[in-house]
This record gives sequence, C-alpha cells and structure tokens, in this order.
Amino acid sequence: MNYEVKIVETENLYRGFLGINRFHIRHSLFAGGIGPVIIRERVESYQAASILLYDPFLDKVVMIEQFRIGAIDDPGGAWVLEVIGGVIERGEAPEEVARREAVEEAGCRPERVESICDFMVSPGFSTERIFLFCGEVDASSAGGIHGLEQEGEDIRVEVLSSDEVIGELYGGRINCTSAIVAVQWLAMNRERLRREWTSEKS
Repeated sequence: MNYEVKIVETENLYRGFLGINRFHIRHSLFAGGIGPVIIRERVESYQAASILLYDPFLDKVVMIEQFRIGAIDDPGGAWVLEVIGGVIERGEAPEEVARREAVEEAGCRPERVESICDFMVSPGFSTERIFLFCGEVDASSAGGIHGLEQEGEDIRVEVLSSDEVIGELYGGRINCTSAIVAVQWLAMNRERLRREWTSEKS
C-alpha cells in the first residue's frame, strides 16, 4: 500500500531549544481512501548520538549519572543512570559525535566503535532520533566528575560490571530509552564482543 499524508496547515506554537508545531493533516486509511482532517502537535526535537562504553578485558561498562528535568517527578528521582550522548549538529556524523561526547562526559576515548541501531524515541509526538553505538574503552581508570561547565553539565561517571549493569536494567534503575536498548544489546552481544575484541589484541 502506498501511504499518503497531506499537510493542510502548519502552525508554529513555540520556538526555543525545542519547537512545537501544530499540524492539520489528512492521511491514508487502511480501509482505503483519505481520512478527514485531524490535528496533531509535534515537538521539533533533534538527532542525537549515544554510546555504551564497554571494556571487554575487564567486562565492565562505563555509565554516567546526571540530573534530568524530565525525571523530577519520577519516583526514582531526577538523577538518571545513562549511556553517554549528545546532540548532532549540522554537518556532523553520528559516530563523530559519540566519540567526542565520550571524552567530554566520561574522559574515555573509544578505540573501535560498533553501530547498534538508530531509532525514534517517541514518534507519537516527537521527531527525536538517536543513533546508538557501543565503544571499546579501557575502564581501569574511568571515574570522576565530568561535563562542560558552560553547558551546566555536572556528570558523575560510574563503572559497573556487566552483570551489575544488566541487573540494574531489570531492577528498574536504568529507565531511559537509549540505556535500556544499549544494555539489552550488550546482554545479547557481550560474549561476542569479548571474543572478538580481546582476540585481536592477544
């Protein structure tokens, strides 16, 4: 089936770091034809790159914890355990951003980087898309407080064993999308990464 969307009217409701537009649209129906005009609001967000930092020799994961405004009403609190990430600016490649953010937010410089996937975070109302990677790092000296002061970042690095981080996933401490996807991917690919990434250096 060839799906069709007709934008009848677009209204800009807000423009800041994010934007909000209201769309008057008609779209194809599964039963055939085009439906009536409906109204939907969309957050005009950004594309971002996130990276799970993994040490295959120590079998440890480098995560970060920081304050998130969206979590201030969450029962677990507003400090969220995450994978590293940052906004992709115009002209930047996702992997380039992931590598840079790993240095800025965790003080780690990934050696090899493997793409996990890219996905829309909440397509029901937002354009945000995340490009997710896994990067090989030496976690033996990882730790401390990082982030760019001029951007108001206050980021604590936390190093966990793979078993611990997978346990945090099912225990509920990890509750943001990119970290959930990344840790689930690690659980499925951990043995392969240890085999492939360590054998090349042995």
